[in-house]
Amino acid sequence: MLLIGLPLAQALAATPDTSAALKVMSFNVRTPADTNENRWENRRDLLARVVTEQAPDVMGTQELVKRQADDLAARLPQYAWFGQGRRGGDEDEHMGVFYRKDRLKVLDSGDFWLSDTPEVPGSISWGHPLPRMVTWARFQRIADGRTFVLYNTHFPYRDQDEAARVKCAQLIAQRLKALPAGEPVVLTGDFNTTPDSAPHATLTALLHDSWESAPSRSGPDRTFHDFTGTPDKRIDWILSRGLQPLSVATLTDHDGARYPSDHFPVVATFAFPARASARP
Repeated sequence: MLLIGLPLAQALAATPDTSAALKVMSFNVRTPADTNENRWENRRDLLARVVTEQAPDVMGTQELVKRQADDLAARLPQYAWFGQGRRGGDEDEHMGVFYRKDRLKVLDSGDFWLSDTPEVPGSISWGHPLPRMVTWARFQRIADGRTFVLYNTHFPYRDQDEAARVKCAQLIAQRLKALPAGEPVVLTGDFNTTPDSAPHATLTALLHDSWESAPSRSGPDRTFHDFTGTPDKRIDWILSRGLQPLSVATLTDHDGARYPSDHFPVVATFAFPARASARP
């Protein structure tokens, strides 16, 4: 639709390109710590099936350990993944990022820690007990050359860690401000806090929460359900800038009483801004 009072070229540039949406998933996969019916061996095929059916271009995971990543890689051959453990190397939890090899290529990638010394692997600050980190990448779409940056993270989990979560959000905001101003960015994660919190306010001063801004939503707004299927908190978010949210969904797939994780995954689709048309 032509916007009244704007020249044609400006109106076209203001219309997002919906012809090739970018699909992003955030999925806390739950560590393989459980030894009961929720053990990883009982969940991995279902989890891989959810990813296959949704076919995201890119997925940020949380609580992923190396053997889980290897299991998923074997079941998702169309994806590659990267990331290191939160203590450095291959040990402990990863913020592993999976991406479609036929759709995206990685131009650059890295990690930083949510601490006073973000370049030191395994570093901890602000009174919480475990290392917390961001795994990131700059991607280019193979089909059209469009680029974007993905950040993927997992914030401290205890109730008393809210001040630390604020610090984590502030550090991510600082890093985001250092990126080129026009570059599209997506932030996926388990933030272990709710949308009425200070960390959410800090991040949404720079980014849009897809659950709040997408015109189409489906599924419950809450995401953590502790293997019950009844979620009580929305702590898993997909935030963005420089992209137009088209839809967002919380996925509740399960096989009887079996769930792929204790979190419901979230998937969002985005349009890139239209490229400016050349003037005649």
